Amino acid sequence: MAALILDGKALAMSREAELSIAVEELIRSGAKVPVLATILVGGDPASATYVQMKQNACRRVGMESVKVAMPESTTTEELLAQIDLLNKDPQVCGILLQHPVPEQIDERTCFDAIAIEKDVDGVTTKGFGLMSMQEQAFGSATPAGIMTLLAHYKVALSGKHAVVVGRSPILGKPMAAMLLNADATVTICHSRTQNLAELVAQADIVIGAVGKPELIKAEWIKDGAIVVDAGYHPGGIGDIDKTGLDSRVAALTPVPGGVGPMTINALISQTLDSARKDMS
Repeated sequence: MAALILDGKALAMSREAELSIAVEELIRSGAKVPVLATILVGGDPASATYVQMKQNACRRVGMESVKVAMPESTTTEELLAQIDLLNKDPQVCGILLQHPVPEQIDERTCFDAIAIEKDVDGVTTKGFGLMSMQEQAFGSATPAGIMTLLAHYKVALSGKHAVVVGRSPILGKPMAAMLLNADATVTICHSRTQNLAELVAQADIVIGAVGKPELIKAEWIKDGAIVVDAGYHPGGIGDIDKTGLDSRVAALTPVPGGVGPMTINALISQTLDSARKDMS
């Protein structure tokens, strides 16, 4: 039997239609138009493309976006000053600092300077701590999008063994915490894990979040598993080699069109949530 395709693109489009209605209702109630501020430091083409995609998504649902472009030579202090201005701007309800920033910038310090009520991309240390303790906070956008995708397709998580391959602070670690909060049993692996193949082979749910093209081999994955690939590399390649998986596993995400659209959708949805909190 063919694997169920976890179609993030289709779900994101459906959710955008719902978000558009919600934004209209919010504005009609007298609220301001939700504004997402995006900060792009330097001229990385991929980052510029991602920022444009996020701005386009804002426009499709009736939100506004403000793009702040800063030069490659920007210092940590200059970026912190810009974040401070956006924190204080009452029109801005969400702030996105596009990752990665140039190497001379202390990215963690800048992430943590974002006001938690505007941290709609879920990148602050405080936000991660609150989320992991199941307290109110915006989740990191990619893991949050994955959880929405799994919920939509009614993928059972409670009691399942999820193996997350990747440990980044904005993807692997929050993904593991969200799965744990959903009562999954979670193993976190990474590129230096010994016996990675054996650990992946135990997984009911495999999350590829390591940032290395096809590091996770198809033959490691057991029949009937749920396969979620959060990687994207040139040529439409993910972190997981999918050779033959479509006839063996229960469900899998396409690359592209799986996790990526849900990441942007989570960001937009959380920006709307921030705007609603401003009204309360």
